[in-house]
Amino acid sequence: MLIIHQPQELQSQGRPICAAIGVFDGVHRGHQSVINHAVREAGRLGGWAVVITFDRHPRSVVDPAHAPALIQPLSRKLAAIQALGVQVALVFRFDLEFSRQPAETFVQSLLSGFGRLASLSVGANFFFGHGRAGNVGTLQELGARLGFAVHVAEPVLFNGEPVSSTRLRAAIRAGRLAEVSVMLGRPYAVCGPVQRGQGLGRRLGFPTANLSVEGLEMPPYGVYAATVILPEGPRPAVVNWGCRPTVTSGTPIPHFEVHLPNWEGDLYGMELEVQLGRFLRAEQRFANVEELRAQIARDISSVLTRS
Repeated sequence: MLIIHQPQELQSQGRPICAAIGVFDGVHRGHQSVINHAVREAGRLGGWAVVITFDRHPRSVVDPAHAPALIQPLSRKLAAIQALGVQVALVFRFDLEFSRQPAETFVQSLLSGFGRLASLSVGANFFFGHGRAGNVGTLQELGARLGFAVHVAEPVLFNGEPVSSTRLRAAIRAGRLAEVSVMLGRPYAVCGPVQRGQGLGRRLGFPTANLSVEGLEMPPYGVYAATVILPEGPRPAVVNWGCRPTVTSGTPIPHFEVHLPNWEGDLYGMELEVQLGRFLRAEQRFANVEELRAQIARDISSVLTRS
């Protein structure tokens, strides 16, 4: 998938552009419906299937005090978009200057940059332009006047309610991870780069990869069975997510630690995809390190006997 940052970077060679546009945080089943329409239209017309999105959540710029945590980092969002058969991702840098564009100016910039915009696919709650002044009706009016089709995807329902990023975040916070996976249409995963830790796990006999999860919506603290997707394939793992009360003093700082039993290698700097499965137990304080070590061994045994 080609990644560009301005529409004129795409050398379309006169082929029509069939685009889907949105924040697409999580690339859940509702987003997939929007994107899949653009992919089908591109196939029908012999055009380019393009997703237009942003490098950050718009609210983090226009209303940072109420900006949501992200379901996934940008790199994983783009990977999920690519998996749907999209050929080009146009990733705009969303800053204050960009946010001040009037709705029609934004659409005109797409038309002039792409050259031949055939269709735009959006969700029913799509807003755009300065102050969210543009909505689906605005887009349909512009399409009729400027010569491109507008497709508004029907909501995708789960348990009778529309699947949405807001609903996904609430389910993640509550630890309803099976529901999250259903709404995503794929296993729920925490993704982030591996950073150097304090070596505590190795000293206990259970080396861990420590993921940076800053800015992500996270499930409740605890120990989870997990699957880590490595280049050579998936591996069973045990995840500890929390503040490590047995070995931490002072201000608690949460850590996302991944132990891969019977595996050796260097993961520093890699971006890991960690699919969270069963919740094994809540975070707890043990009387001493030996009790902690024994419990970790039981956690690992539980994961390996069920993997």
